[in-house]
Amino acid sequence: MNRRALLGMGVATMLAASATFAAGCGNDATGGSGSELLVGVDYPRSDTDFWNSYITYVPQFASELGVDLKTTNSQNDIANLISNTQTFMSQGVKGVVMAPQDTAAIAPTLAQLDDKKIPVVTIDTRPDTGNVFMVVRADNRAYGTKACQFLGTKLGGKGKVVMLQGGLDSINGRDRTEAFNECMQRDFPGITVFGEATDWKADVAASKLQTRFASDPDIKGIYMQSSFALSGTLQILKQRGLQVPPTDPRHVFVVSNDGIPEELKNIGAGLIDATVSQPADLYAKYGLEYVKAAIEGKTFQPGPTEHGSTIIQVRDGLLEDQLPAPLVTLDGAPIGGEPTTKFDDAALWGNNG
Repeated sequence: MNRRALLGMGVATMLAASATFAAGCGNDATGGSGSELLVGVDYPRSDTDFWNSYITYVPQFASELGVDLKTTNSQNDIANLISNTQTFMSQGVKGVVMAPQDTAAIAPTLAQLDDKKIPVVTIDTRPDTGNVFMVVRADNRAYGTKACQFLGTKLGGKGKVVMLQGGLDSINGRDRTEAFNECMQRDFPGITVFGEATDWKADVAASKLQTRFASDPDIKGIYMQSSFALSGTLQILKQRGLQVPPTDPRHVFVVSNDGIPEELKNIGAGLIDATVSQPADLYAKYGLEYVKAAIEGKTFQPGPTEHGSTIIQVRDGLLEDQLPAPLVTLDGAPIGGEPTTKFDDAALWGNNG
């Protein structure tokens, strides 16, 4: 469509208008429960560099937008998220930003918030059922497809690949897994994929990768669905003497997912080969921007946005702003006919921390 995604007011105008509100952020909102822009933000976890970066960005953008914050951390536990949301409601928040890792179990809580007319924006994940004001994420199926195209091309369509899956109770884990498998079956049928469920846990990922190498020492590719598996993967490759240049026949091609600074440095050093840069900074920015818009009564429609993304309608009553997430490589050369971004590009958030 050629229609603009914002109705009545563009993003730039919204940002300008937000300057009229006094900035206040932090765990204790300056405006108190009476603030018309008091927002509860639940951080989903703090045990990965990606989410720690997101946690750093949230108060920065809250200050720019004049949003007051109450924050909690559910530590990858849906029971904690439900409890934290109850706390937000008791504190009088006007909107909630969350990233539920279990995208099915959050439905009753979303219904409760809807009953209380408290708008919700989810970032990174999309609820399996129920409606929220806006979902802010990237196309996670594209993550899996990009990883598949990179590994399939580098391996010449032959060999064995390990996919360290995230949690399959999450829409993200399912999207990345299904898209990777479908792409491999369609475009690279000569490649064998070993899917290893990890529940987004680093120790589980390392253990399963070690076991897989023991039974299939000729593994030539690894797809990590998140950087949570980065340290363990590198350690295993080093122990097995496989940290060698791509020109060496023993090289194992590694694609990660997040775009954290450590991944970009590792690409430059030749320790991994690619990653998908998931926009931690934009998740924070537009998560807060959309919840503020919801509180102020603004509405949106499908179509291109003024910030280079596209809003799609996932199902009736549910919109998703799909932010750009480029494949990052050493040289920035196209893979499978698709563009990639060079690891040292200044536009990548991981190079601006």
